[in-house]
Amino acid sequence: MIANIPPFAILILGAALVPFFRDRMKSIYVCMLPALAFWVITQLPYGEHLGVHFFGYDLTLLRVDKLSKIFGYIFTLNGFAAFLYAFYLKDNQQHMAALGYMGGALGVVFAGDLVTLYFFWEWMAVTSTFLILARKTKKAYGAGYRYVLMHLFGGLVLLAGIVLHVQSSGSVTFEHFATRGLASYLILFGILVNAAAPPFHAWLSDSYPEATVTGGIILSAYTTKTSVYTLIRGYAGYEVLIVIGCVMALYGIMYALLENDMRRILAYSIINQVGFMVCGVGIGTAMSLNGAAAHAFCHIIYKSLLWMSAGSVLYMTGKSKCTELGGLYKTMPWTMIFGTIGALAISSVPFTSGYTSKPLIIEAAVHEHWTWAWLVLEIASAGVFLHAGIKFPYFVFFNQDRGLRPGEPPHKTMLIAMGLMAFLCIFLGVYPDPLYAILPFDMPAHVPYTFGGVVKQFQLLMLSALAFFVFLKLLKRTDTIALDTDIFWRFGGRAFSWFMDKTLNGLNAICDAVFVKGLAGLVNAFFVNAPLRLTQLVLNPVLNGAQRDRLAKQFKAGVSPIGLSVAVSLLYLFGIIVFTMNR
Repeated sequence: MIANIPPFAILILGAALVPFFRDRMKSIYVCMLPALAFWVITQLPYGEHLGVHFFGYDLTLLRVDKLSKIFGYIFTLNGFAAFLYAFYLKDNQQHMAALGYMGGALGVVFAGDLVTLYFFWEWMAVTSTFLILARKTKKAYGAGYRYVLMHLFGGLVLLAGIVLHVQSSGSVTFEHFATRGLASYLILFGILVNAAAPPFHAWLSDSYPEATVTGGIILSAYTTKTSVYTLIRGYAGYEVLIVIGCVMALYGIMYALLENDMRRILAYSIINQVGFMVCGVGIGTAMSLNGAAAHAFCHIIYKSLLWMSAGSVLYMTGKSKCTELGGLYKTMPWTMIFGTIGALAISSVPFTSGYTSKPLIIEAAVHEHWTWAWLVLEIASAGVFLHAGIKFPYFVFFNQDRGLRPGEPPHKTMLIAMGLMAFLCIFLGVYPDPLYAILPFDMPAHVPYTFGGVVKQFQLLMLSALAFFVFLKLLKRTDTIALDTDIFWRFGGRAFSWFMDKTLNGLNAICDAVFVKGLAGLVNAFFVNAPLRLTQLVLNPVLNGAQRDRLAKQFKAGVSPIGLSVAVSLLYLFGIIVFTMNR
């Protein structure tokens, strides 16, 4: 029975019923849906279920294994925490979009074939856009428009790769792409667009900060992590991913340090953290793949916590720029404490969740003798502490007192949700065994805490902290924006639109003049006048002038004698027969 209940259906079908609930019951209902999906995932037996025959191919809507389950657990757990945080919210649009989006993410991680995966991939792109548009500002509309265009572009590339793959292999099964060719690389390209790999990353920092308070929390968890899942499933050991992952890890730090907007800082840090996971996939060993999965799990928890903390600040002050914030620790102590715990976790401080997941990837790089990759990841780890571990809490809650006295959020569930995620950050840092028990690949037991490892990590973090305060004047931001690659499609998009307007619409005007108004007019005139001219020609010997004029009037009025029409038709047929026989 349970094997026939797909978790994604609980959320997607449940979304349709949201408008039927009112007030508090609506909030309880949306919280219970991901909780129910979580329980169903715990009960799902391993194997393939819900097969469907589709245009000659066998589709598998529900493939259950340890890899799909670990992502299913964290997706539903985060969904519950996000709806608990948004317990005060009664907006049907946001709730329905969020449930549909989460359902799409579950559809991807439990899909056993490429067709099902592609359907839910595009479903996620559409539903997530509404979380951005729901803020209803001019910036949100523009960001949402660019967001959906980028994802449709990535989706089309993904579709092209899937079509080529199915055509060459005859199979739609989604498994490791052992054959490397055009098809597999097109699919990889489409996945990397969703993973926010440079230079196709700016959709993330452009759109997530413009989403609603709740939308930002939810968006931060699913799109990039479903990409990590698909990479683990299909592209383990593709060494090019090591390079791409290292670039992402460094690129995210650079822009996070330059940014002034606290939610854009967090957006860039997503790129940085996903870079670690992509690198782990590229290394391709059991330890690195487990590290990618474990880090995705922990990342969703502490990243949601950071977005919740930033969301509370935005909710209470209406401000998001570091240059307009500061001194909030005086009136928002709990938000500051929870946000700081998230900042410590993302920085891999010992006894937080980041410390028990990220080292799996770094140690795997060492074991496989990827020395340069190990060095880049260590540098990136130090950079994470700079931009997220210190910069975010320092400039938002401390630094210069701007005179803001907003107080804690009036809705206690916002603090409870942050407390839950903060507890998980510490729990998985102190006692990671439950997380290690659900990792998808077999590997030797990992011991996260050794004296040498802890000392080394503290040395790295203290060096970063020293660098932050030494260069504090340089790190202070001004009220400016950092230009990124999105400038190319912001302005390039306008140029492209102008070019396409002039070329395609110009071509359309030429075709209209030549074929519609030109040739079509001539043909129309021929068929309108030809019967009269031919009849007058045939009957010319027996008609006088008055009879010819009367005949012309009858043809124009469409009341020509039936006998004449039949006679002319017979002449047409006779002519055609003679012409054909001569041929």
